[in-house]
Amino acid sequence: MPNELNQIHVIGIDTSSDESFFEAKKKPILKAERIAGPQRILDSFKIWLKENNIKNPKFEFISTDKLNNFIAVLKKEDKKTIVFSGGDPLWFGIGRLLIQNFPLSKLYFEPAATSFQLAFSRLGKPWQNTQWISLHGRDPLPFEKVIKKLPSSLVVLTDSNRGGAQEVYKFIHSLGFKENYEFWTFERLGYQDERIIKIHSIEDFPIDFDPLHLVILFKKSNPLIKAEELPLFGINDSVFLQNSDYPGLMTKKEVRVQLLAELNLPKKGVIWDIGSGVGSIGLEALRISPDLKLVSVDKKIGSKSIIEENARRLGVKPSLIIEDEALNVLRKNKLTDSLSHPDRVVIGGGGSSINLITEEVLRKINSYCILIIPLISLKSLSRLESILKPKLQNLSISQHQSYRGISIGDDIRLSPLNPVFILKGVIQ
Repeated sequence: MPNELNQIHVIGIDTSSDESFFEAKKKPILKAERIAGPQRILDSFKIWLKENNIKNPKFEFISTDKLNNFIAVLKKEDKKTIVFSGGDPLWFGIGRLLIQNFPLSKLYFEPAATSFQLAFSRLGKPWQNTQWISLHGRDPLPFEKVIKKLPSSLVVLTDSNRGGAQEVYKFIHSLGFKENYEFWTFERLGYQDERIIKIHSIEDFPIDFDPLHLVILFKKSNPLIKAEELPLFGINDSVFLQNSDYPGLMTKKEVRVQLLAELNLPKKGVIWDIGSGVGSIGLEALRISPDLKLVSVDKKIGSKSIIEENARRLGVKPSLIIEDEALNVLRKNKLTDSLSHPDRVVIGGGGSSINLITEEVLRKINSYCILIIPLISLKSLSRLESILKPKLQNLSISQHQSYRGISIGDDIRLSPLNPVFILKGVIQ
């Protein structure tokens, strides 16, 4: 409880009912000498005083909209002060600044519901598992890192000086995640004229969009795009279902396009996608050459069901999906005769076993075959090169670096993807 030593009493307000709030806090408020808060709340408070015929000339009013001036006034003269704060003053609120400038013995905090708690309550959704990030005066890189992990829901505290919610919308569009998320905006939460909009396109943003707003992204369960609406290849990363334990761990679109070009896919034959992850390379190969027989192999638990779902999304049918260690599959001959002689092989995933896997693959190939190995680590290059050189003709090594444009207000920043090294050779 506050006592006489607490010179600064910070009260959170959710603005859902100013009149009842001020009435409930009437006793400590009327004992104060100084009333501070955002101008919008001070205006509501003054209306309440007038409507209730409460006259207290000793009140000194200070707006917290200009924080440096506010802190300077508080430091200049000790007075019993009530500070109104939107929501929880210790959650991206004025509390942090007060703690930096005054001893805790002078402060007392009473939180109200935060803006994002109000937002979830309006939609009737639980929020205990949500993540949040603030873009106030910050570079968008942290947002980029968070969204690539594909959280189930993400609260974004926007910076209206840099475009606010529209900046966030441009971010997810340029990052390729627009189809992954529902996009909701919440304006003036708690006020009588609050507005909640589900945004489908940039045209949905109203002209009179209020600076007092936040954004919540909700992950969609399934993409809206139908297989026949997808391009032949170069499919956006967001279309693919990904492993929730390894979000973002997949071959990116720019690299897939390059790998598919290097494979020089035949119209018919067998392609092995070893260490296939979510299956993106092999599945796109089937869209280009539907008569190919695809074998996808990945050791991660649940990979088979993920590849099956991605095959459904892309409208293709792999011949065989195996959820097992690649070495087990190769050494124990788990492939039927019709699938045991590949015309194309992609070995991905890397890991400590890649050298052994490559050696086993080379033993299985007895006719013309193109072998592709994408790598993100330099350490594996020299060892793999020594394994491949005696067996492959025209062994080549190339490095590929791509950048994606990220919107920053009215400008664009180039965000680098991880560089990828590609080993390619031909077995005659």
